[in-house]
Amino acid sequence: MKAVLSIGFIVIGLCFGQTAFADVQEFMLESGLKLLVKTDHRAPVVVSQVWYKVGSSYEHDGITGISHALEHMMFKGTEKHPGGDFSRIISANGGQENAFTGADYTAYFQTLEKSRLAISFELEADRMRNLSLPADEFTREIEVVKEERRWRTEDDPQSYTYEIMMATAFQTSPYRNPIIGWESDLEKMTIEELRDWYSRWYAPGNATVVVVGDVEANAVYELAKKYFAHLPNGETPALANRQEADQLGIKRIKVKRPAELPYLLMAYKVPAFRTAVNNPDKIPEWEPYALEVVAGILDGGDSARFSKNLIRGREIASAISVSYDLSSRLDDVFVISSVPSHDHSIEQLEQAVRDEIEDLKTNRISAEELERVKAQVVANDIFERDSAFYQGMIIGVLETVGLSWRHADEYVDRVKAITAEQVQAVVKKYLVDDGLTVAELDPQPLDKSAQRPVSGELNHVR
Repeated sequence: MKAVLSIGFIVIGLCFGQTAFADVQEFMLESGLKLLVKTDHRAPVVVSQVWYKVGSSYEHDGITGISHALEHMMFKGTEKHPGGDFSRIISANGGQENAFTGADYTAYFQTLEKSRLAISFELEADRMRNLSLPADEFTREIEVVKEERRWRTEDDPQSYTYEIMMATAFQTSPYRNPIIGWESDLEKMTIEELRDWYSRWYAPGNATVVVVGDVEANAVYELAKKYFAHLPNGETPALANRQEADQLGIKRIKVKRPAELPYLLMAYKVPAFRTAVNNPDKIPEWEPYALEVVAGILDGGDSARFSKNLIRGREIASAISVSYDLSSRLDDVFVISSVPSHDHSIEQLEQAVRDEIEDLKTNRISAEELERVKAQVVANDIFERDSAFYQGMIIGVLETVGLSWRHADEYVDRVKAITAEQVQAVVKKYLVDDGLTVAELDPQPLDKSAQRPVSGELNHVR
C-alpha cells in the first residue's frame, strides 16, 4: 500500500543531537527545486526523498482527499515509464520505495545502494511533471482509496471518533478535514480535478529533494542538475491560510458506533512551533517545547503520570496516550486518548485525567521528574540518529512546513532548557476548557459477522 495516513513518529524523530545536521549541504537549482544533502558514511546506502508542499490542509471543501488520491496515482506511470515500471525498477535494483500523504505535505522515498541514486532521480524527475493520469486507472484507483477509507476509518470506531473529534475541534482550520477525505468528496472526485491538482502543486519550485547516505554532496548536486534542472517550474499558487476561529468554550460530542469498548478523546488547542517562530511577540518560542515536556510527563513510559497513576495506581484506564506534533504547519491540538478499565465509566476517566492536569497547574513538577523527561529526549536522540531515513524525515518535514532544517539541531538543547515554571505556565495557559473538545465513543452492539473486534489499544490515525 502506497499511503500512510499518519506519521506520528515525527515528534520523536525531531529528537536529534546538537550537531547531527551541522553538515547538511543546501543547493538551489535553476528550476526552483531545493536540494538538501546529508552525508552518512556508516553504510553503503542512500535514502532519497521528494517532498511536495501540498497535503490535506491545502484542500478546500468539495475536493478533500485529493492529495492522497494523487499520491496513489503517482505510481500509475508516465509515457516513458508506464504503470508498474517505477516499483519494478526500484525492486530490480535491490531498493525499497513508498510514499505518504500528511496534512502539510506529500512525500515519496526510495532506499538504494549508494551507486543507484541516479535511478531514483531519473524516475522521480520524470513523474514530477510527466504523469500520465489515465482516466481508467483513476476510476479503478479511487475505488481502492474508498475501500482504504472504509477499513481505516469507517470500520474502526476509534479512528472514526477521532475523525469526528477533529472536525468538531476545528471550526475554520483545514485540519478539520481528514487526510483521506470525506466519503462524499471521494464519490464525486474527477480525473479533471486530479489533473488540475497535479499541475498546480507538482513542480520543482514546490518540491524539496532530501538525500541522506553514503554520498558526496557536490556529486549529488551534479546528478540533481542532470535530472531536475531542466524541468519547467510553472507557477505554484499562493496558499490562503484560513486561521482557526477563537474557541469560546468547551465542545462535547458523543459518537455512537458498533464497538466493544468506550473511548475518550480530550483535545486542547495549542500552538505549533512555526506559529511561535513567526509570532515571537505573541507566543514565546519555548512554549511548544514546554508542551513537549508536558506530553512526556503525562505519557513518557511506565514512569509517566498517566501510566503510573491511572493505569497501575487507580486502575481507572486500560490504555491512555498523549499526542502533540510541534512540527505542524498550523496550530494543532494536544490530544489525550484513553480507554476506561472495565469497571469505570467515561465520566470517571475524564475526571481522573482532569485531576492529573490540575495537579500540574497547582503543584510545580519536581526537579527529578523534569530531568527524567529530558533524559528520555537524549535517549531518543541517540537512537534516532542511527536511521538515515529518519534523518531525511526531519529535514523534509521542517523544510516543507515552512521552517528550516537548521531547527533540527536546536531540539535537545531547547527541551533541556525548559523549566518547571514554564511547564506549569503552558498547562495553565493551554490545557483549559475554553480550548477543549471532548469526544466520547458510545459503544453500540457489534454485528459479529461484519465488525472486527476492537481492542483496548488506541488506534486513531491522523
